[in-house]
Amino acid sequence: MKNEKYLKRKIQYIILVPIILAIIITCITIYMNGLESRVGTISLALLVVYLIFTIIVYLRMLPSIDSVVMDYSLEQGKIQKELLSDLEIPYAIMDTNGHIMWANRLFRETIGVHNDARIKRTIDLYFPELVPDIIDTEDEVNLTLNYEDRIYRASIKRIDLSTVFDEREEEYNEDDIVLAIYLFDETEKKKLEKLTQDQRLYAGVLYLDNYDEVMDNLEDVKHSILTALVERKINMYLSNIDAIVKHIENDKYFFVFKQQYMQTLRDDKFSILDDVKNINVGNEIAMTLSIGIGSDSDQDGNGYINAYDNARNAIGLAMGRGGDQAAVKLGDQVTYYGGRSAGTEKTTRVKARVKAQAFEELLQTKGKVLIMAHKRPDADALGSSIGIYRLVTAMGKEAHIVINEITEAIRPLMNTFMMGNAYDGVFISSNEAVSSVDQDTVVVVCDVNRPSMTECEELLSLVPTVVVFDHHRQSNEPIQNATLSYIEPFASSACEMIAEMYQYMSKTPKLKSQEADAMYSGILIDTDNFLTKTGVRTFEAASYLRKSGADVVRVRKMFRSSMDELKERAQGINNAEVFMEHFALSYIEPDGKTNEAPTVAVAKVANELLNVENINASFVVTKSNDLLYVSARSIGDINVQIVMERFGGGGHSNVAGAQLDMSKDEFFEQLKPVIKEMYESGEL
Repeated sequence: MKNEKYLKRKIQYIILVPIILAIIITCITIYMNGLESRVGTISLALLVVYLIFTIIVYLRMLPSIDSVVMDYSLEQGKIQKELLSDLEIPYAIMDTNGHIMWANRLFRETIGVHNDARIKRTIDLYFPELVPDIIDTEDEVNLTLNYEDRIYRASIKRIDLSTVFDEREEEYNEDDIVLAIYLFDETEKKKLEKLTQDQRLYAGVLYLDNYDEVMDNLEDVKHSILTALVERKINMYLSNIDAIVKHIENDKYFFVFKQQYMQTLRDDKFSILDDVKNINVGNEIAMTLSIGIGSDSDQDGNGYINAYDNARNAIGLAMGRGGDQAAVKLGDQVTYYGGRSAGTEKTTRVKARVKAQAFEELLQTKGKVLIMAHKRPDADALGSSIGIYRLVTAMGKEAHIVINEITEAIRPLMNTFMMGNAYDGVFISSNEAVSSVDQDTVVVVCDVNRPSMTECEELLSLVPTVVVFDHHRQSNEPIQNATLSYIEPFASSACEMIAEMYQYMSKTPKLKSQEADAMYSGILIDTDNFLTKTGVRTFEAASYLRKSGADVVRVRKMFRSSMDELKERAQGINNAEVFMEHFALSYIEPDGKTNEAPTVAVAKVANELLNVENINASFVVTKSNDLLYVSARSIGDINVQIVMERFGGGGHSNVAGAQLDMSKDEFFEQLKPVIKEMYESGEL
């Protein structure tokens, strides 16, 4: 209606403008010639005749103008309605409550309502995603809808009718708001997009973890049989995902496959890991393998190279976590599958020799070394730090150990270093370390490979050279850009790794008795008196330390329990609860008289609960300084590390832990369903 009035006024202006111009011209002529002149008289007469004629014509045409405008308006409205009705896009108008007021033919066909029928149901009954809270929040909303077997992109626009109708009209209503909805069918587009995505290639790398160890312990005549069976299993498994496989070395395979099969592997949980492990042709050690899969994270770059690089990074993470698992790296996201076994100890020391020589060469070009372990250090953290300190000083380099807190776990050892002046200035705080760094400084990280858990994370970004020695499985938070990284999940402790490296240095460092005691203590505590995660190399390292001056009796005396600790352990055992017949859950309430967290007692209780019949894993917690400390232990095939990873922690398959910002009740409420889910699905 507003448009019709506007058009009528335009026509009136076209008629009235010549009349006004004629009057102006006549007035100018009379002014210039005077009314008494002949020209003025003629001009006035002509003006009067012209005005009379124009007014008569205008009055006779006025009804016709109204008629023409009305016909035009009706015709235009009819055309617009027909166009909207036959619009090739589903279109409808509804109120803010979702009631459909009008819909075109295609919209009715989409929702299955006849053209003559009234649409009684609200829009959310057809499209559940279109709830009032969504459609009545913004002036324009775009979202994807699924209806039956079609996919639509819905565009919803708010229309305020008060801006359409003139305020003087009766139909004006300031609250009169409607919603216009357009449905764009994108089914074929989405299918093509999915087809394009499915055709993208994923790169994969497969390593046999313990190929040399298995072959060394197997009769020569059976080597070819085992190799053939393993290769057949691998080829058959990968043929199910239409993969191209290339055997590049005795223990290495490379393969590529389409993205559409990635979900098949996830659903299958990489059963090839168990299939190969179950092959037995007389081999005493089960063959295990690791898989790394990567995709292109940068579609604008070289996709195949990026995918291969991600696959290599993924296999590195899988091997760094002990092998016998698959790691899938899609961009920055890494997902792990398998990893239930504790892995097989490597009998070869080639890696230890290579890392020792590389570390020695690196130190020759540097002047100062800062050594740090994890926060709240334990015996292994201090022992390995002392081992690196002695190794560095034997080369004539300056070295310091960064320790901010002397915990109950290391106080007996620290007391031996505090006697006398031999170690004055060796132990420094984080602030002292930060103020002393320069470009000629090396930072060595022991017994941890997560930057957030180190004594001073800031140090890692202040120096160009970082070295990592650790025996824990790698997580998704590794120390980036380490110049040298020696991570051996099969080792019992970091002290074992450092003791092995001693034997391959060009100049073997000579340990002092308290230093040998510290390193021996690290092995002793981490293996629970040589009961868990102990291999041939563990005893060889302990033997080397014993020869270097470690005193077994002296170490045992240092780590005898106090009466308070015995009471704490008794409390932990008394609070124990058995869950699902095979899991022990317990807690220790900290003593309010001291700020020291009973973390040592917690770890010992977790170990002691494994001596209970039918208990395969234990989880013991304590609270200190608003943090919940969790110690997880297991015996047999239960992998507590992957459980702790669910809570942001980590460790080994049999020894793991976490530090959480929650109460013990909240932790156990979350832990129980996680254990149940993983145990029933076979992940544990």
